[in-house]
Amino acid sequence: MELRFIPVEEFYFALTLAVRTLEDIGDAALVEQMRSRLQERFGQASTVAAGRQNTFNYVFRVEGVDNSPASQLVVSIADWQGKIRLSSDYGWSLDPQRKTIRTEKFSDRPRFCQQLKHYLAQWLDVPQIITP
Repeated sequence: MELRFIPVEEFYFALTLAVRTLEDIGDAALVEQMRSRLQERFGQASTVAAGRQNTFNYVFRVEGVDNSPASQLVVSIADWQGKIRLSSDYGWSLDPQRKTIRTEKFSDRPRFCQQLKHYLAQWLDVPQIITP
């Protein structure tokens, strides 16, 4: 697995309607640590949110993980109501009418979420993300 940052200029071209929450994790301390690490590494978030419930959202293309039949895989790391929210379109796709449908990989979303959390723990040096 490898994540490639999607800057704000490309965000609307990358995000699909199929992105859904994987898991909400942690507390305010983890949110601040993740915000700091992401900002240090990537600068401005992929989207700019002004609110109490959500203040940042970093979006990434995922490489090295099969999400067929979809041609790409997207992961979002955001804050939501004092927790880190991990979201992805893994296991979802859009039908010809652009409605979300589950794919064969939908049942693998919990496993994908665990892989993502372990990757983020090492990549961003935030081991608390995998601690229950």
